Amino acid sequence: RSRGAAGAALLPSMLMFGVILASSGLLLMIQRGILAQVGPPPPHPPAGPPFRRGGRESPAGLELEVLRDTRNRTIRALCGQRSMPRSVWDLPAGQRRTVLRHLLVSDNDKYRFLYCYVPKVACSNWKRILKVLDGALESVDVQGKMDHKSDLVFLGDMKPEEISYRLKHYYKFVFVRSPMERLLSAYRNKFGEIKEYQQKYGVEIVRRYRKNGGNSAGNDVTFEEFLQYLLDEDVERMNEHWMPIYNLCQPCAVRYDFIGSYERLRDDADHVLEHIQAPSFIRFPERQAWYKPVTAQTLHYYLCNTQRRLIRELLPKYILDFSLFAYPLPNITSEFCRQ
Repeated sequence: RSRGAAGAALLPSMLMFGVILASSGLLLMIQRGILAQVGPPPPHPPAGPPFRRGGRESPAGLELEVLRDTRNRTIRALCGQRSMPRSVWDLPAGQRRTVLRHLLVSDNDKYRFLYCYVPKVACSNWKRILKVLDGALESVDVQGKMDHKSDLVFLGDMKPEEISYRLKHYYKFVFVRSPMERLLSAYRNKFGEIKEYQQKYGVEIVRRYRKNGGNSAGNDVTFEEFLQYLLDEDVERMNEHWMPIYNLCQPCAVRYDFIGSYERLRDDADHVLEHIQAPSFIRFPERQAWYKPVTAQTLHYYLCNTQRRLIRELLPKYILDFSLFAYPLPNITSEFCRQ
């Protein structure tokens, strides 16, 4: 018992030490210019008590509390720096346009919230929920291709005073995902299934990075070619499906009340629905049958068959997504890849 009690007491202090080290290291990198083009990120809510929705109980748990505490402290350390924006009006015009274009609004008197949508982090299902809450869709289970524009209200379409009011008074949330897993999901979806992306981006990527690649239809882009393209691309000009989350949602400028995780999607979605007091019949949609999730084994395969140099050089562009949202850097050691 005494050993267990000592371990329980030691755990928070060790974790806190790790948080301080991680935050200090991140800030040092920024000060030295390694992340010169990087924009900001957001705060997490304190872990609340267990809650119920649809008869299921989801306890917060020590691991979740530590994760949220880590994110909160790292974000506070970064966003507290003098050079960081305090509001969307402190952002350069281009960055401000990006974040306001990704903040969806529920103006319904019952709910009143802002959701920063991040492509490849279950944003289609959240858009379904917004449409149901606003009466534009009958059910989250309605089949058919998702329309990502109609029947949705974007904060960027409002007047400055309307924007400021909602940012100050509405509940704000965002969902995040492990950076490399999100990139792999975007790669497999856009270049493996979507002709528009193959023609718009794939053809150019192959032409740029492959000898005699002029005849490609853009549907045979390799993962290495995709990562090389990201490495050469200006972050601010990236497509939203692979732009870093901090650039899409600017969490220093927008102080989010809750940061949900793709890895805890159902429980965290239930938490948000509970908080906004959504009707009990509204639940987070089930994953579509055709959807092919990125598994740990799939990610392992792709990363271990990619040049390590490429991954190492790409990490600074996504370092804030790793650090602020407490995701480990990818393990690409020889020992791990031999497994």
